[in-house]
Amino acid sequence: MANQIARRLRKNSTIAETKLWRRLRELRRQGYHFRRQCPIDEYIVDFACLSHRLIVEVDGYHHYEGAQLKTDTTRDAYLRWQGFTVLRFRNGDVTNTLDGCVLEVLAALGAVVKQE
Repeated sequence: MANQIARRLRKNSTIAETKLWRRLRELRRQGYHFRRQCPIDEYIVDFACLSHRLIVEVDGYHHYEGAQLKTDTTRDAYLRWQGFTVLRFRNGDVTNTLDGCVLEVLAALGAVVKQE
């Protein structure tokens, strides 16, 4: 069931998710393999680098209010308890400052970032 939901989510990605996914795929050259819409226990996360226990979420405005905020807080706590680091970016952050988001991901991975 989770795999079917993940497939559907992959087909209906937001613009921000698509942009970030393209950049995360480029990190394979540096040895970081990300999965998109990856099932982890009862959750499906936007992006996961399982070897480095890193989860990256791209959220719309509804994730920052009401019941969804509480659900995300509980979910993040569970995933951290499982040994994952969880990064969350707003759609607008990815759209407007994609390079900054990627640098934050690299920092969480412990990558050495070369400044040009």
